[in-house]
Amino acid sequence: MGKAGVDLLFPPACLGCGRRMAVHGAACTTCWRSLRLIEKPYCPVYGTPFARDLGPGILSPQAIADPPVFDRLRAVAHHEGLARHLVHGLKYRDRTDLAPVMAQWMLRASDGEVARAEAILAVPLHVMRLAGRRFNQSAELARALAKLANRPFLADALRRTRRTRRQVGLGQRQRQENVRGAFTVTQEGQSLIFGRRLVLVDDVYTTGATVSAAVRALKKAGAAEVTVLTFARALGDPI
Repeated sequence: MGKAGVDLLFPPACLGCGRRMAVHGAACTTCWRSLRLIEKPYCPVYGTPFARDLGPGILSPQAIADPPVFDRLRAVAHHEGLARHLVHGLKYRDRTDLAPVMAQWMLRASDGEVARAEAILAVPLHVMRLAGRRFNQSAELARALAKLANRPFLADALRRTRRTRRQVGLGQRQRQENVRGAFTVTQEGQSLIFGRRLVLVDDVYTTGATVSAAVRALKKAGAAEVTVLTFARALGDPI
């Protein structure tokens, strides 16, 4: 079937509101305006936006007072508007077709870290939750990103060994306790992780409890560096 036939059966629509568009993979003006991209200047560790450029190497107060287990965090946009809609569509409406589009934005937001990485992983779901959901939204993003950047996607190197409560509605300390020790590197993943620069992909960064628990498992297995890359991030105004 040619492009004209595909467009006839599946007309191009806005990624956000579904309004008819001229091409696939685009957003209308209204939805695009709701996308608050996270751009420089920002903290080189947490990626938290600064209200003004403070100079090279300046860290945010959080990075100084509470250094993370990961080496750096990057995200595409604030978790609101179009970004929230895309995450929700991918995660709860089975819109896996959104993953390649979102991965393109994530590659840009990584600020070269994907290009420097030796492998890409996703935050895994527990096997019981995966069976209920049918797919892991973070793995869809990571797989699309790996294909786009021509990097290995390590689908089975990191495993969620303990079924945890959903993080929604939990406080920061409760989230940390909920996922403590929930991840492990598989036996076959050991040689793929040791000494490597990695990018760990998730859909949304909220408090960082889940990705931090996953990164601890990767660092314990000897990962040289881990960059956390998400599509959306819960953020306030620039600091």
